Amino acid sequence: MDTLTNICATLGVLSEESTEHKYKDVFADDDTKTILDYFYANAERLGDRSFFTQPMGNGVVKEWTFAEVLADAKAMAGYIRSLQLAPNSKIAIISKNCSYWIIADLAIWMTGHVTVPVYPTLTADTTRYTLEHSESKLVFIGKLDEKPWEEMKQGIPDDLPTVSFPLSLPNSAQKSWETAMTAATPITTPKVRTPDEMATIIYTSGSTGKPKGVMTSFKAMLAATKGIAKTLDLDEHDRYLSYLPVSHGMERLAGECIPLFTAEHVFFAESLKTFVADLNRCKPTIFLSVPRLWTKFQAGVFSKMSPRTLDVLFQIPIVSDYIKEKILKNLGLECVRFAGSGSAPIPKELIDWYRDLGLELLEAYGMTENFNYSHINQPGKTRVGYVGNTYPDVDCRISDKDGEIQVLTPAAMMGYYKNEQATKEAMTEDGWVRTGDKGEIDEYGRLKITGRTKEIFKTSKGKYVAPAPIENQFIAHSMVELACVGGRAQPQPHAIVQLSEDAKKLASAGGKAERKKMATELEGLLNAVNASIDGHERLDFLVLVRDDWSPENGFLTPTQKIKRATIEDAYSGNVDDWYETHEKVIWYGWE
Repeated sequence: MDTLTNICATLGVLSEESTEHKYKDVFADDDTKTILDYFYANAERLGDRSFFTQPMGNGVVKEWTFAEVLADAKAMAGYIRSLQLAPNSKIAIISKNCSYWIIADLAIWMTGHVTVPVYPTLTADTTRYTLEHSESKLVFIGKLDEKPWEEMKQGIPDDLPTVSFPLSLPNSAQKSWETAMTAATPITTPKVRTPDEMATIIYTSGSTGKPKGVMTSFKAMLAATKGIAKTLDLDEHDRYLSYLPVSHGMERLAGECIPLFTAEHVFFAESLKTFVADLNRCKPTIFLSVPRLWTKFQAGVFSKMSPRTLDVLFQIPIVSDYIKEKILKNLGLECVRFAGSGSAPIPKELIDWYRDLGLELLEAYGMTENFNYSHINQPGKTRVGYVGNTYPDVDCRISDKDGEIQVLTPAAMMGYYKNEQATKEAMTEDGWVRTGDKGEIDEYGRLKITGRTKEIFKTSKGKYVAPAPIENQFIAHSMVELACVGGRAQPQPHAIVQLSEDAKKLASAGGKAERKKMATELEGLLNAVNASIDGHERLDFLVLVRDDWSPENGFLTPTQKIKRATIEDAYSGNVDDWYETHEKVIWYGWE
């Protein structure tokens, strides 16, 4: 992006000339096109303009123009074509987000094949299952952390061809990216893809049982992309930081498909340590995150200035504006015009805190089975606790039978790969996607998610408990990062809690005396939550576990949702003893 355009985009001042060629004018009424066709048009129109900005390590940052992305994709497509794979072969990508991920994806599509994203921190068993179940014929191996890779590589069959990205760990594949790029002649004319063809198989997180492969067509992919881009008025002047896992639907849509369609500039994050620097390099206009990370950003601010001090400063008119601007600038979010949150409920208090800073967090809702194209909040139309209205071409209804949210969307999946029974269970006879979530719709059509149909459990008193709304109240507290409410077949429910990083450090460093103070505060939180819910839902106690819950150890899904069954199984042997103590706050595993 040239300097003038950068300045204009940052200031929000766009010339008439810069907006005269909007994505909406390209192939506007042509339903024969795919996301690839929009990318080709953008590459022809904006060939010399920067498209990707990629940190390469050691302070080196590489830029790709649209023309260079297209040329590299054609070169890699030449290598894939040289393998003479059968049409519609499955090709896997195991990598964190990077430019090479999208270039490899383009190359796969250009040669008539199907992409299988593999989350970069799976177990060896899940890696092997995904590759074998999808019948992948080639694997691209990219940017990975050393410890997860040591596990994952054991799940890659020895006879499966592999190609490594330049950012890969040493000796991680049989052939390097550079060698593959020069081993064959680049293609000149990409294979024409049609809307009804399968573009990708995205394997679900596998929170219960084996992951299922969601087949997504080019048609569904483009419908979701067009709908979101138009709803949010996204265009080539937007900037986006890609860091959420591109192997999953939400980031695949936001960080790949939308940029290919709108030509917005994509910046990639290097690592957790450099994240703030990456944000400041990008100065995103569009920024998406998940509740757990929004909480971490807030905790980082609180680590430098206490909430009480900030509250006082926010009451002083001139100082308040300065402090708020300073916080957003330090976070790299001062240019954000759309801040989204998804994957899990976000506490009202957190939304209010960011809104007070001048950043309106807008929740959205979707699932892999509808390529995350379902509901979204829009500025000025939000209601805290609700995920918003449907997109214009999406319908939603609540099942009379069990309160399940069901969605009719043009982005619905083709089905689960090699699993007809699961496909039948996931779709209604009239074509609506069964979400598995329970919900309610207000008078303005805004949707509220009230729990999972399969998560609701019954106490020994015969009363049903929906855990998600209760958990959401706990994670709104600064000392709590994650909570899992259980108590199936017990007189009353309980909650197992993972403390926030700061609270964990405090509990560890302060010893028993500090933990006693913390227990008093958390018991107050327990009482406050219990006062807000029905009698049969009130919790007997909180358990503060020392364990870390993460995707790597299987306690969380790759999108940071708790794996309820895993957590319950891990502590099931202690539950009866916890009830017998009659304590309100139990420290487990601390000493």
